[in-house]
Amino acid sequence: MSHEATSDNPYTRGIAQFVSGLTYEAIPQEVKTRIKLLMLDSLGCALYGADLQWSQMLQKTLGRVDSSQGCQVWGTSQKLSAPHAALINGTQVQGFELDDVHRAGVLHVGAVVLPSLIAISEMNPGMSGKDFITAAVAGYEIGPRVGLCMRPDHIAQGWHSGATLGVFSSAAGAARGLKLDVDKTVHALGIAGTQAAGLMAAQYGAMVKRMHAGRASQSGLYGALLAESGFTGILNVLESEYGGFCTTFSRSQDRFDLKELTAGLGEIWQTMGVALKFYSCVGSNHTTLDAIREMQAEKPFGAKEVKKISVHGSQVTMDHVGWKYAPQGLTSAQLNLPYCIATWLLDGDCFVDQFTEAMVADPARMKLSEVVEVHHDDSITRLGAKFRHKVRVQVTLNDGTQMERTVESARGSEYKFASEKDIVEKFEKLAAKSLPPQQIEALRDAMLGLDSLSDASHIAKLLAR
Repeated sequence: MSHEATSDNPYTRGIAQFVSGLTYEAIPQEVKTRIKLLMLDSLGCALYGADLQWSQMLQKTLGRVDSSQGCQVWGTSQKLSAPHAALINGTQVQGFELDDVHRAGVLHVGAVVLPSLIAISEMNPGMSGKDFITAAVAGYEIGPRVGLCMRPDHIAQGWHSGATLGVFSSAAGAARGLKLDVDKTVHALGIAGTQAAGLMAAQYGAMVKRMHAGRASQSGLYGALLAESGFTGILNVLESEYGGFCTTFSRSQDRFDLKELTAGLGEIWQTMGVALKFYSCVGSNHTTLDAIREMQAEKPFGAKEVKKISVHGSQVTMDHVGWKYAPQGLTSAQLNLPYCIATWLLDGDCFVDQFTEAMVADPARMKLSEVVEVHHDDSITRLGAKFRHKVRVQVTLNDGTQMERTVESARGSEYKFASEKDIVEKFEKLAAKSLPPQQIEALRDAMLGLDSLSDASHIAKLLAR
């Protein structure tokens, strides 16, 4: 391998040109409407996450080492420096497997974009709601494209894509929020990219998995703030043949496609590819839960009637959620497909109330999870990233009844996007954990009416307990 120095960066620069030059007027109305709903959903997730054990540990620990009072920790009365607030707020958005996901790009987008962007709005009062929307769209557009470039092999190799790709979404949103020019945006991306990290082994019960999104948001914030002051980053962070993001985070040259980084920028809007969750578990599980839900609507059955369930899915489904369940904490419960199926069959739901520490080793759920088998279906894997959550689910009941359902896209996905009513209902339900009703209404109205908000720093004030 040649280690010759080169700064050829058509893709990194192409991204920077899009981010720096994006205007509110250039964004289609459907994208503006969609991103307001996506952001509202993320803020609801964060407000629910504020009181979770791991969030509180971060709040207390960072509160001990940081006496700053600059930026709001959402759903609390605490204020910290911008990087620490971003770290905690991103953790809270991603804290309970409730937040959005760009499935093809394999990224939780709101959790990495909003913490850094809202921090920047607090540091620079007077950012208009329209500028906030523009910066958010810049962030939501970029991370998923890096994910599409890297393909599912990136996560199969063991990298937690939400953490590694997330730095680019965060840096893009923060750079646009600061109105950085093209050159400084290149540096923001180059500073953020070298901080990319996150290991998938965290999914087996570790609290640190929750922190990956916050860390990525923080890294993007550092990228934009440092670039603004003239600090330099890797100019060709995405392209460099030696030590670039794509070559380093992929096993071989033919496992990524640089063209995806800028494909359709300004014409195809990846923001429209972001899906929302209506189950409190990892997105890979949702199509299976929908399939069971649909079969139950056809012929009602519960846990006692089930003899066997076989799920046939992609390699990503197998690796990510198809492993044999062992009680190692809430993270493993929310990621494990057999456990989530057992939860649905026993409780008729798989939302926040179903996941408590007391239930992680619940004998009934553990026993029922043993009737679930997850099999790799190569024909689904070969369909590519767009169909990585497609499943064929077979249910055998004790009375001999056999049922089968194939589901390509989950409820709330980009292909079956939820109604504003459903999204607002989810937001209000989650936000009630941290805020009083009047404040929840004010926050909802501010986000849905963001285009006419004169000062985006008002959002942070409405997120304070």
